[in-house]
Amino acid sequence: MTISTLAKRCGLSRSTLLYYESRGLLRRPPRTGGNYRAYTDHDLARVQQIGLYRKVGLSLAAVRTVLDQPGNNAAAILERRLIDIDAEVEALRGHQRAILRLLQRSRSFRRTDMITKDKWVAIMRAAGFSEADMQRWHMEFEKSAPGEHQEFLEFLHISTKEIAAIREWSRTGKGH
Repeated sequence: MTISTLAKRCGLSRSTLLYYESRGLLRRPPRTGGNYRAYTDHDLARVQQIGLYRKVGLSLAAVRTVLDQPGNNAAAILERRLIDIDAEVEALRGHQRAILRLLQRSRSFRRTDMITKDKWVAIMRAAGFSEADMQRWHMEFEKSAPGEHQEFLEFLHISTKEIAAIREWSRTGKGH
């Protein structure tokens, strides 16, 4: 089969196969009378094996070792890769925890400089909202996005007790 056929059957580019050849992972095939590379089913199987080992994250050097050593110590190399993956996952989890801590801190910093309930009420009144308009606004906010309503009230630095009261009358229409 030609290089294009082999590449298509393996889902790779021609240049990838040529690179594998240059790195010694794939033998240099004989040429046809028309000077085309002539790959065999054995070459196809080898490229598929290379692909399988690459999918689990083995380096090309490790793939070559697995494929070319007589004792084929694939198990030891794969076990080492599994240990490496565990370490990478743990490192990524550490990154997640660090990012979450940074985000929490940045939210805390932003909250101190944000708008207060009194400022928000003043803005709403200046925009022409009556007390009844603001109540309808809260009721609609609570109905359509209760979690975001809670976050917004917290953003305004309203006490937990007052937030509970606002959300309660926003749900029931009673008490305000």
